[in-house]
Amino acid sequence: MKRTTNRFAKPRSFSLHWGSGVIAEQVQIVTPYHRPTIQLLKFSDGPAKGSEGVRFCVYDHRGRFQRMPCIIDAQDFMKLRSELAKAPRLQQLIARLVR
Repeated sequence: MKRTTNRFAKPRSFSLHWGSGVIAEQVQIVTPYHRPTIQLLKFSDGPAKGSEGVRFCVYDHRGRFQRMPCIIDAQDFMKLRSELAKAPRLQQLIARLVR
């Protein structure tokens, strides 16, 4: 299965109701059904300005963002963990979930 870690040459932007900013780090794996993705969002505008957030999301195989739950097969956890090792800030934040 192909794995990808995205470090953007030019940071990609996002916009939510409570603020906007850039995707600072992203890890993604490719599965037969979709591309589960974890993103570090850095807010630069709006009420959330100056904060960070973690988004668990899904892209289709053509790279289009999908508005659906991020479901990750248990068998893919180790692949995602491997990719997460390449995104230090994301790894640090997610580690807080299990401490």
